[in-house]
Amino acid sequence: MAQPPSTDPNQMGVGRSIAVLTSGGDAQGMNAAVRATVRVGIYTGAKVYFVHEGYQGLVDGGDNIRLATWESVSMMLQLGGTVIGSARCQDFRTKEGRTKAACNLVKLGITNLCVIGGDGSLTGADQFRTEWSELLAILLKAGKVTSAEAKASSHLNIVGMVGSIDNDFCGTDMTIGTDSALHRIIEIVDAITTTAQSHQRTFILEVMGRHCGYLACVTALACGADWVFIPEMPPEDGWEEHLCRRLTDQRGRGSRLNIIIVAEGAMDRSGKAITCDNVKELVSTKLGFDTRTTILGHVQRGGTPSAFDRILASRMGVEAVMALLQATPETPACVVSLSGNMAVRLPLMECVQVTKDVTIAMAEGRFDDAVMLRGKSFENNWNTYKMLAHVHIPEKKSNINIAILNVGAPCAGMNAAVRSTVRVGLLQGHRMLAVHDSFDGLAHGLIEPIDWSGVAGWTGKGGSNLGTKRALPQDFMDEISLNIAKFNIHALVIIGGFEAFAGGLQIVQAREKFEELCIPIVVVPATVSNNVPGSDFSIGADTALNTITMTCDRIKQSAAGTKRRVFIVETMGGHCGYLATMAGLASGADFAYIYEEKFNIHDLELNVEHLVEKMKTTVKRGLILRNEKSNANYTTDFIFNLYSEEGKGVFDCRKNVLGHMQQGGTPSPFDRNFATKMGIKAVLWLTDKLNDCYRHGRVFANSPDSACVLGMKKRSLVFQPLSELKDLTDFEHRIPKTQWWLKLRPILKILAKYKTDLDTTEKAEIEHVIKKRAGVP
Repeated sequence: MAQPPSTDPNQMGVGRSIAVLTSGGDAQGMNAAVRATVRVGIYTGAKVYFVHEGYQGLVDGGDNIRLATWESVSMMLQLGGTVIGSARCQDFRTKEGRTKAACNLVKLGITNLCVIGGDGSLTGADQFRTEWSELLAILLKAGKVTSAEAKASSHLNIVGMVGSIDNDFCGTDMTIGTDSALHRIIEIVDAITTTAQSHQRTFILEVMGRHCGYLACVTALACGADWVFIPEMPPEDGWEEHLCRRLTDQRGRGSRLNIIIVAEGAMDRSGKAITCDNVKELVSTKLGFDTRTTILGHVQRGGTPSAFDRILASRMGVEAVMALLQATPETPACVVSLSGNMAVRLPLMECVQVTKDVTIAMAEGRFDDAVMLRGKSFENNWNTYKMLAHVHIPEKKSNINIAILNVGAPCAGMNAAVRSTVRVGLLQGHRMLAVHDSFDGLAHGLIEPIDWSGVAGWTGKGGSNLGTKRALPQDFMDEISLNIAKFNIHALVIIGGFEAFAGGLQIVQAREKFEELCIPIVVVPATVSNNVPGSDFSIGADTALNTITMTCDRIKQSAAGTKRRVFIVETMGGHCGYLATMAGLASGADFAYIYEEKFNIHDLELNVEHLVEKMKTTVKRGLILRNEKSNANYTTDFIFNLYSEEGKGVFDCRKNVLGHMQQGGTPSPFDRNFATKMGIKAVLWLTDKLNDCYRHGRVFANSPDSACVLGMKKRSLVFQPLSELKDLTDFEHRIPKTQWWLKLRPILKILAKYKTDLDTTEKAEIEHVIKKRAGVP
């Protein structure tokens, strides 16, 4: 009788073996997934094996299937590609090849397989699992395995992680590698933009995506492209005239450049390919514009993975091991994925089926269905692009004035949020007002109308073009109310950090005294600290995270070269430990000290002992992160001095305070995209509110739900009244009382080889994706 699997995470894998392989096209972040699978597998007590060269290694066996150790996945996190190799494998497509692969696994007692690859690789894994009993019977009959071996390996568990830069696997918000590919693309687009503006050129860029337009669509959003061609939604007949008219209009509005993005699988309604050269010929001939083409190719697959991809892959690795060890013979093969910020498990073959349905819908000309089947994330991106790109500013005006201001410290992505807010407001017929220098500017009348071309090129600019200050409105509420009346402001969009939240709340509380403040207000969180109540993510945090991660990579490289060196790095964030924790996950830190998780001298002593033990292994370096306000007494200098003293003769120490470089730089693709969507959502919500409370040329909005924070909660963007969020806020330390990312702290510790408990009570249930096909013939 088989023993029931242990529920203790430290014992779940005892007596069990897991093999991990990467297959198909490589994607940045695959190594992070391999690393997490190996380390969490070892943490649970399981044996973990590398399968080198994908399915080919599984078929060939021998030295291709090797036992992994804790140290063998060190320094993998920041590497692009896949360290254990990938190969297209014809042998595995045959029954004979799969039988050989099964024999190799049975001989090593491996009954759990983790496959990181695209839909072809995962479909192959499911077929392997389905045939397992049959393959065992063939091996038994041929005398290749004994009946005892066959009995011990009677069932094969399969869990997949999707590694694909195209983000073409249905059911998943993001696949491993997509965010990094967008980083490569946006770096190039930004570089091209500067030269295009100098010469008044039109640039046409081809990005990857033979069957999926995700990269093209998000790139178009992130750089404010004039046109995008994607396979799921070919342009209407006569698109050539429409495109030329659009480019001419943009030049007429004062734009010095045009950017057109083409997915490599782009086609017209008749199925004929649309290439960069086709578009160049059209623009050059019809408009006489100086036109250049760039095909990005495999540069999109290369380079170091982004912070997002490392964290995604690490979380998926943990979830994959848990899914394997919790699986029963009745559990279908599943894919682990991320939906919003939640880990989910999806039935593998349902995802494959929906992915195939997209191809069928495209072949049959059902393009709206194809976009819908791609999932909510894809659909939202496409609708957002259409709203901003297909420009017809209405002749009829709404007589509504909406003011926009930035509040708090500057961060990357603020300008992208202002741009989309202004443009969607204009498309709604509103008059948009730019407030310079935050609440200070609102009090002193630094307010002016801003038009369509006034925000051109803002998506890729860091900092705050409107200017931003930390001053709160309570000190000049009289002046603010007078200016709201003077400039006839009907609604406010406040884009910023904790000061934006606190300032919005002060305005709401002053409504009793000042009737002019009874207008709809929306706060859009934008701060590197990610500490605004009502939102799991803030604009700017992803860019800061990438800056910290990139710096930590360089520091680790220095430490690896010197040997026996520990770096202590101070990150921003106020009292919020988000940046330190997430950068710790993304850079493979040994520990991250934060305010939310109290620590004492005993904990510091344990951390030093841990590093002393680490120096005895082949990994002779250490990285410690400390959030700037994690402890008033255990400062960065104190920790540096303590480590230096205790590490004498074993390791030496260095410290880095990253400072304001974390607030600078151009926004990441995630922040540009997120900011653009937040700006649009904010204005559409305000428009609805204003329709409800606009009477005879006056606005009166006094209910709690007329002043909200727009935030990402779990899987969706939601509006929460400022007054309700007040009780959920620690005002002294400027943080929400509960923060979702604290649940990821144990993963950081486990991956750094600390003995800690992993909460497995919140088991992700398998969710069905076929329901997305409802209404599709």
